[in-house]
Amino acid sequence: MYAILYITRKRRFEHPDESSKLQPPAKRQRSSQPRPYLEAIVLSDVKNIMKFVHARLHEKDKLSAFLKKKISDLETDKRELVGVFGKTGAGKSSLINAIIEEKNLLPSGSVSACTSVMIKVEANMQGSNYEADIEFITPEEWKDELWSSHQFLGDNEDCEMDVDNDYHDISEKFSALYGEEWKGKSFEDLMDGKYFREIPEFPQSRRKILTCESADELSAECVKYTRSDSKQEEGNEGKKWFWPLVKCVTVRVPNNLFLQHVTLVDLPGNGDRNKSRDQMWKGIVGDCSTVWIVTEINRAASEKEAWEILESVSSLIGNGGECQQIHFICTKSDLLDDSDDLNVQTKDAIKKEFNKQSKIKKYFTDDTFKVFTVSSKKFLKENYLSPEDTEITKLQRFLQDLNDCHSETVNYVTGAHGILSLIQGANSRGVDSKKGKVCEELEINMSLQLDNVRKEMEDTYTAFKKCLDDGVEKSKCSYGEKLKNTLYDGKNGGAFYNLLKCVIENGGIYKPKKGKPINLNMKLASCLIDSIGAEFRKTFPNEVTCGAFNGVIKTFSLDIDSLIEKYQNAELQLRFLKTEEENIKARLSRIIQKQKKNVYSSLTETIENIMEEGYCEALAFTGEDTLYNMRKTIENHVHSKKDMFEQAKNTMLEKLHDLMVYVSETLEKTMKESIGLSFKAEECLLPDVSTELEMVKKYHDQLVGTPTESNCYQLN
Repeated sequence: MYAILYITRKRRFEHPDESSKLQPPAKRQRSSQPRPYLEAIVLSDVKNIMKFVHARLHEKDKLSAFLKKKISDLETDKRELVGVFGKTGAGKSSLINAIIEEKNLLPSGSVSACTSVMIKVEANMQGSNYEADIEFITPEEWKDELWSSHQFLGDNEDCEMDVDNDYHDISEKFSALYGEEWKGKSFEDLMDGKYFREIPEFPQSRRKILTCESADELSAECVKYTRSDSKQEEGNEGKKWFWPLVKCVTVRVPNNLFLQHVTLVDLPGNGDRNKSRDQMWKGIVGDCSTVWIVTEINRAASEKEAWEILESVSSLIGNGGECQQIHFICTKSDLLDDSDDLNVQTKDAIKKEFNKQSKIKKYFTDDTFKVFTVSSKKFLKENYLSPEDTEITKLQRFLQDLNDCHSETVNYVTGAHGILSLIQGANSRGVDSKKGKVCEELEINMSLQLDNVRKEMEDTYTAFKKCLDDGVEKSKCSYGEKLKNTLYDGKNGGAFYNLLKCVIENGGIYKPKKGKPINLNMKLASCLIDSIGAEFRKTFPNEVTCGAFNGVIKTFSLDIDSLIEKYQNAELQLRFLKTEEENIKARLSRIIQKQKKNVYSSLTETIENIMEEGYCEALAFTGEDTLYNMRKTIENHVHSKKDMFEQAKNTMLEKLHDLMVYVSETLEKTMKESIGLSFKAEECLLPDVSTELEMVKKYHDQLVGTPTESNCYQLN
């Protein structure tokens, strides 16, 4: 049924040159691991084995149905997100092209053009073509945007506007889609179907898929969906640009090992005024395990916009997200003299500046912050610069490590080994006389371990409540000053009126194209956020080496190794339980990492929901005293709703409690079911998997073994 390939490892190789081929190119020191392509073959073979076993299992009894589900659950698609931020012209697109070695994939190079939508870059695992999956906002969302933009333009018709302000942004967006035809037309007129004939997918709320044979071809096709150009080139004056209607573009690249389990996301720095795009932006930013801040090497340390971007997202990627590393990437290093000293000086200056960023340092330590200097232009000219002489290769190695193919193979093979062990153990009947004793010890161990988990969670709840109580009191004392700073800011007149109206129209949030965003809801919640910050980081660390709830889930153990020594006849069933224990801990860790974001964001969201009524009342005013009335309405609303801080506290505690109950109950239910079906299930007809178990065991021993062991791979 299966062919066998033996790869033997010994302390000394008879042919050193051949042995070096077994080492991964990115990490020579990990010589005990097979090359990635061999692991891919191993993974494929074990998947085929488990598919064969799955087909032989029926679902006429609980154990067989349980085993079929466990085999199906072995399949996981773990993707790591890397968020790429940077101001216009910093070289984000060129950097991504260089790192994944696709010179012309993302459009770059034009001084006046910039990427205007979120672009995800990932591997095409299904084919050999270059693809772009274009997701549009809905027609209803575009209609709302047209209406609010017309309102703004009407209010500011006679105002002199700087080229960087909202007026310019709206004008640029409308001109891209409608040309000059939009001027003087109502928002209803601009929804006419004639404007969307070239993109029938938009009015039908469908995605548009572009498929091309080359990166150059796809780049040329994509540009009108992704890029804005304030200075249209000659010959393009009448060309339509559809990026104002685009929510996100996913670009898929064939045969790219850097992207196998990694998605690079080119992101706008402040999110988006469109609610749909902004919601997606928040979700993606919160899911990023790494963030790249891209800036030009000249004045990199003092580059205001790069630090403002990082500060504005620090809470979202820190306690509110999953970010473990920040990479500050200085592009265009070819602008400096070819001197290592200058690169070192630049890095030192950036690290010193990082240490001054108190708001960012609340969430990230020196260990999580790294600086790279690169020249994408030089790297892509391989005859001009050796790839080994640039830090782009370091970033490539980072992506290779992030792909973590070895971990994927080990996890699948370990899980398969556990399942096959249970099937073979159930067939052997060698443990019948000791089932009761084994179960009794397992249940005692589980009870003790669950008590530890619950106690740690109760302590966490108590600590959260104490911190939040303090935050509520500070919020009640300081909200007046925070309102004053936002609603007045020492300014009056038309310009401030327009700014405040934008804040109120957008639910307390204003996101300029450049500069710091304004978020009144977050300011009101800031004392609560600060009060819980340190305790939250301690309870839900982003670092994978740490564990939630002070590591109590990570250290949960039924002491199965000791039981295997004591009850050798039950080894196969116990091996399965050990696999199950590791699997449920890993699954719960992933769930906690996702759900903790909902716990953290609940403070601001509760304030935002309570403030919504006040914003609506403030917007109703017109006439001479509108600015005064808007201010007073917001102030009075907060005064009358100052119990909102208590409500925000209670909401967070409720969400924390729900998460703790879910984790505890899931852990108990999963392990109880696994123990019961391993030792207490009724007799049933299961296939003989002795051959498959032997083969998968050899794979497993090779993957987790030491370099001195002689093992073999069996390849299909």
